[in-house]
Amino acid sequence: MLEATKSQKSPEGAPLNPALAAESRIARVAVTVFPLLVVAAGIAGYLLPGTFKPMGAAVPFLLGIIMFCMGLTLTPPDFAAVAKRPWAVALGIVAHYVIMPGAGWLIANALNLEPELAVGLILVGCAPSGTASNVMAFLAKGDVALSVAVASVSTLIAPIVTPLLVLFLAGSYLNIDAGGMVVDILNTVLLPVVAGLLARLFLKKLVDKVLPALPWASAVVISLIVAIVVAGSASKIVAAGGIVFLAVVLHNGFGLGLGYLAGKLGRLDDKARRALAFEVGMQNSGLAATLATAHFSPLAALPSAVFSLWHNISGAIVAAWLARRPLKDTPAPQ
Repeated sequence: MLEATKSQKSPEGAPLNPALAAESRIARVAVTVFPLLVVAAGIAGYLLPGTFKPMGAAVPFLLGIIMFCMGLTLTPPDFAAVAKRPWAVALGIVAHYVIMPGAGWLIANALNLEPELAVGLILVGCAPSGTASNVMAFLAKGDVALSVAVASVSTLIAPIVTPLLVLFLAGSYLNIDAGGMVVDILNTVLLPVVAGLLARLFLKKLVDKVLPALPWASAVVISLIVAIVVAGSASKIVAAGGIVFLAVVLHNGFGLGLGYLAGKLGRLDDKARRALAFEVGMQNSGLAATLATAHFSPLAALPSAVFSLWHNISGAIVAAWLARRPLKDTPAPQ
């Protein structure tokens, strides 16, 4: 997550102050460069599998770095926002963990994906919100505070919710070690996030100095994970790549569209609807890739690698489109 996304204070139509304008430029550059890094990493992994495949054991540690960076961006007010807006946050969490897992299962069945790819797609859907969702909400003139709250809570409850959903939806495809997933998510997600949050509380001055570099550090590490995942399934990408790309595009599209619709049905205002679109449609594909590699196979991690690329491209496009549309004034229940 970009720390810049939390400081959006200007009323609609008012000129941005210089600091916020600079933060917006940083966010836009990061969103533009990140997909390019992921594409480059995917090509490198495909062309040089011998270089990246041996790094497979490092994927959980790399994900831990990303989640530690996420923890560094969190502050107590982020969690206070949950208590102030319980309905909106609860709606976002329920929408996220119902729409994306369900859509993943439906698409896997509709496209008759082979078991490993089906499990991989469902696993992506059962992951918590992606770390770039807050940036997209910021660029789309959405409710950034709500976006941060939903992303934080979805991540904190992932050790329990994600394994149970995968077991329920994907258990008919492959053997699911739900207990092992719980342990892995605790070690690679929850503990690093908590460590980052504590570092932010007790080493605030030091952390403030490194905050501008966190989006770039996360982008580089996620790209490396993609290279490793692609290298692991390089021999099967030509055969499976087309159907996986179609599945991912459909999955992400349903998430973005139905996330916005959930906000509308919940009578949230337009800023909140925009935030929920990204919180539902963008997943922590790094976690999904890590779990798929550890518990299934490199091929099962391929949907996560493709999702990591596509949801950043589609998110940037949708954010730019929404940013050009006027906000609708609708009272939002708290």
